[in-house]
Amino acid sequence: MTSLGLFALLLCLSSLFGIVNRRTLRLPTTIGILVIALFVSFVLMGVDALTPGHDLQALPRAVLRQADLPGNLLEGALSFLLFAGALQVDLDQLMARMGAVLFLALLGTLLAVGLFGGAMYGVFLLLGLKVSPLWCVVLGAILAPTDPVSVVGMLRRLGLPGPMQAVFAGESLFNDGVGVVVFGVAMMLVTQTGATQAGVAQVGAGGFGLWEAARAFGIEAVGGGVLGFVSGWVALRCALLVEDAHLELLVSLSLATGTFSLANALGLSGPIAVVVAGLWLGSSAARRAVGPAGRAMLVTFWNLVDEILNALLFLLIGFEVLVELPRQAALAALLAGIPLSVLARGLSVALALLPVRLDPAERRRALAVLTWGGLRGGISVSLALDLPEGPMKHVLAPVCYGIVIFTIVVQGLTIERVVRRFYGAPAMRMPAGG
Repeated sequence: MTSLGLFALLLCLSSLFGIVNRRTLRLPTTIGILVIALFVSFVLMGVDALTPGHDLQALPRAVLRQADLPGNLLEGALSFLLFAGALQVDLDQLMARMGAVLFLALLGTLLAVGLFGGAMYGVFLLLGLKVSPLWCVVLGAILAPTDPVSVVGMLRRLGLPGPMQAVFAGESLFNDGVGVVVFGVAMMLVTQTGATQAGVAQVGAGGFGLWEAARAFGIEAVGGGVLGFVSGWVALRCALLVEDAHLELLVSLSLATGTFSLANALGLSGPIAVVVAGLWLGSSAARRAVGPAGRAMLVTFWNLVDEILNALLFLLIGFEVLVELPRQAALAALLAGIPLSVLARGLSVALALLPVRLDPAERRRALAVLTWGGLRGGISVSLALDLPEGPMKHVLAPVCYGIVIFTIVVQGLTIERVVRRFYGAPAMRMPAGG
């Protein structure tokens, strides 16, 4: 199948599932597409079990292999999704809450990695699964960051107060970049310390220890932020030279793709770089540089890109169950991991907010909404699928996949009730179902 044919097939399935959802389930569009894709996947597996002579899953699996979710998301579509999300953030509100955002995105993510990874190490020991501590750090890095694809779309439906929206979106946009960096560093530790697929690695062996890991983390994260700041500034200077909406849109496309690609080529964090670059377009300087017509075109175009890529992404996540159905041992770890992931998220948020000045009532509201609204999504699935082939992938990837599905379906469909409970009905100003 050609690339165009594959794209057309995924678009047709997304459209069909979206229509079915709108006529029957009436769930938010992306969640509805995911649920229907999961249902179709389970039907295919059931029919296959009843008809051993026919492999109905062969074609969907071939499509999934060609779609290459890890490669196409982490190396391509992610730049568009993060840029579209950053473009929707009110930079003034974000800067007013930057302390809370940085504590959550940096300290909170690192705490989540350690808390969830440590808890799952205990679970694996109880289940008799030989998973080393470093592999548990990898698992924590995959599931620690919330997914901006899910969170920014959710914020469109929830009329949270402006400052809370800025914290929610800002943390989501930055902590996925931090999580990806931690994942990369953890994988380097696993590889260079001589950890086997089932053995316990000795940190510090092979010339790559904790200091080198911290240094690599700092270079990627800080370097990505600096690159995004510079590229965003340059893009605004270019926009000032013209008063043409189409050229301004072309500049934004160049900014998103060029920043992400250059960061990856330089060994820096592409996600962090493209988020910082995208936030420039939400600044007062951008409002002066881009005229009303150009601004309207930018918002319309990037919202459309966001909607299309979201639909395709959630469709693929739904079909990935054909590849990542957990085995018996992994299923037990998954069932234990779901509540542990919520607890680790809540504790990491609570600890990260300790240095932030908040009154007790606001602290409780923020903790509840940030904890239950910490959805995982395509980034976590892609990182799990990108694990090297071997016994560890067969244990860790299904656990990651199951937790992602739980957060999207269960937490995604109930977060509105949590917001109503802590912020009241007046906070719900935006229509649901986006």
